[in-house]
Amino acid sequence: MTTPRAVVVTRTTEYAELLARHGTRGQAAFFLQTRGRALDEVAARHTAGEDACREVERAIPADWRRAQVERAELSRFVFGPDDVVVVVGPDGLVANLAKYLDGQPVIGVNPDARANIGALVPHPVAAAGDLMRSVASGRGRIVERTMVAATVDDGQSLVALNEVFVGQPGHQSARYRLAVGGVSERQSSSGLIVGTGTGATGWCASLARVQAPGMPLPGAAEPGLAWFVREPWPSPATGADLVAGVLGPQERLDLRVESDSLVVFGDGIEADRLTVTWGQELSVCRAARVLRTVAG
Repeated sequence: MTTPRAVVVTRTTEYAELLARHGTRGQAAFFLQTRGRALDEVAARHTAGEDACREVERAIPADWRRAQVERAELSRFVFGPDDVVVVVGPDGLVANLAKYLDGQPVIGVNPDARANIGALVPHPVAAAGDLMRSVASGRGRIVERTMVAATVDDGQSLVALNEVFVGQPGHQSARYRLAVGGVSERQSSSGLIVGTGTGATGWCASLARVQAPGMPLPGAAEPGLAWFVREPWPSPATGADLVAGVLGPQERLDLRVESDSLVVFGDGIEADRLTVTWGQELSVCRAARVLRTVAG
């Protein structure tokens, strides 16, 4: 049996980014002071994160292999099938990571419970060692979180943990024909969002309050997806009847582009996007893969 590898995933702190931008601690402090903020608060969060990473590193079993990867390097990092991934940081870091994995278990460690909600990083730093050993022995409780996939008719595709957005890159009116549940409608809107149960605690929860306050949203491990049309414009050429709904496990949402170009991106990362042009077709449905997060 191959010895597991612990991969610790982190992200650059605001403090480190400030030092990189301004050169010295004094200049960074002056910059924040001009905006009514104090460097001490930012530095304290940085120290807490660094301490958490060191504690997690010490907790890795001595006979395991180990690696560390920063968020900006995820697209270039090769995860192995036997990796146990430990995320030390905010909840969003797990979403940033999700599309690069294929079944590897993820332990979310929260270095600052005052700053992070903890939906995807629920575990205290002190629990990391026991959780790694539990996962390796097959005793860890795994939550298989549904992901969403968007596929273009030319073969381009992407997956996301929270949601997929389709719309104009400049957030102007997007024109397309939407087809879902055997019904279609030509629309002009500020975009379309299709989210998972994990995403239902974030952006989709906000959209549901406006578009469909009575509609039940799926849970994180449920195979359904919720979809919402933002600000559809009713006109002689476009409608606003299809505004929200839930896709079943085998259902999909289809969209034919009627704008010069639209972008498709997942989990808020617009830099990693697909571009679809006039006449192209896009399908959004439940992804074949799931994100396996460790619950305990």
